[in-house]
Amino acid sequence: MARKPNLILFVTDQQGADMMSCAGNPWLKTPAMDELGRRGIRFEHAYCSNPVCLPSRVSLFTGRFPSDYGIRSNSLRNCTMSDDAAQESLGAVLAKAGYDLYYGGKIHLPKAIHPEAMGFNYFTRDEREELARLSAEIVRRPHSRPYCLVVSLINPHDICLMAIRDFPYDKLCQLFVKKLTTEIATLDEALKLPEGMDEDEFFATCCPPLRENHQPQEDEPEAIRMLLQQRPFKWAARTRYTEREWRLHRWAYCRLTERVDREIGIVLDALDQADDAENTLVMFTSDHGDMDGAHAMEHKTAFYREAVKVPFIVSGPGIEPGKVDTQHLVSNGLDILPTLADYAGVAAPAGLRGRSLRPLLEGSGEVSWRDVVRAESEFGRMVASTRYKYARYEAGASAEQLYDMEVDPGETRNFAHDPEYQSILADMRSAFEREFAGFSLPFDPDQFETV
Repeated sequence: MARKPNLILFVTDQQGADMMSCAGNPWLKTPAMDELGRRGIRFEHAYCSNPVCLPSRVSLFTGRFPSDYGIRSNSLRNCTMSDDAAQESLGAVLAKAGYDLYYGGKIHLPKAIHPEAMGFNYFTRDEREELARLSAEIVRRPHSRPYCLVVSLINPHDICLMAIRDFPYDKLCQLFVKKLTTEIATLDEALKLPEGMDEDEFFATCCPPLRENHQPQEDEPEAIRMLLQQRPFKWAARTRYTEREWRLHRWAYCRLTERVDREIGIVLDALDQADDAENTLVMFTSDHGDMDGAHAMEHKTAFYREAVKVPFIVSGPGIEPGKVDTQHLVSNGLDILPTLADYAGVAAPAGLRGRSLRPLLEGSGEVSWRDVVRAESEFGRMVASTRYKYARYEAGASAEQLYDMEVDPGETRNFAHDPEYQSILADMRSAFEREFAGFSLPFDPDQFETV
């Protein structure tokens, strides 16, 4: 009987779907991520379940929407998660299948599903190079049983500190700037210009331009402005950053992504040296993206593509190499747990709304798949097909938004009031009501996320 495959899950922080050179981004080089794409399948339509750290990570490790536990933001004050949640978590499922479990790096989870509670050996709190080095040691060593290794890396999240440091308007921002010395130092390194190059040459030849959708949407949901104004550094970034400062923000975001790519590369190099490399499934994703200057925003939370779409690549035994899937909608928060359970040969917990990706990964003929994917945040909810996105925000004017991502990929125009789109609008409304049937978690403006 063939041994069950080893499972490696890379989770970066705040990396948008287009922040890889294999995704066509010319402003950075990500050889490790590109190599994963060459070895496996990259999904173009992968979404997080909530474009903020903690709720997205809750979903990643439970296979359930964070709102199922009363969570819509980085705040836990309305959290209903009990200690029993760990019993149906990713770690518990794989432990039942006979796996050794290792988790290193960023946690940002409720205590009930901290790595140890899920059954993982939490081997380091480091979220950077040391995590990569220790993960490589685990991969290289001989294993008598199959293992699951979670490598939870912090970057390119350090980009968050740029606006917080530039506009430290409240005590929380000031505390971050004072305490997060490693993050600030890493950001400063990413902000450096190439050696020997002056600013004029840099901006003329090396620095990314503004995104094509840099200007705020004309019919922007009022809830987005509420979000920005509630966190003054966000509003200051929108209203006070110059074109060059926005472009420098984009430059640093690219460099931080290259940094985390190098860390992933350390682990992949070790895997290439391991005896069981051919029997190891590797999955790579991020908890959410970053606005990266789109709509004159940084950070996340909104339902624009830059924040809610994530990289998603899977390689391993039986998986077709070098394929780009442009047809299927993936929810990384819902689909990772049932997929890994499938490869581990054990049933996923009952009641999960996600699906195993294995039939898509192994090309098992025609597969009936979801027609929309769902995401939620503390101030709204959305559904998306491969072409259309419907968002409904829970405060202010212009709350209902319909985007045609084929006609307007930058999501600069709301088609909800366009006569030619009323049939599409009705279909997307129906999909929204179906996906959110029974949803009752109230909007709480005091929960707006911080970093």
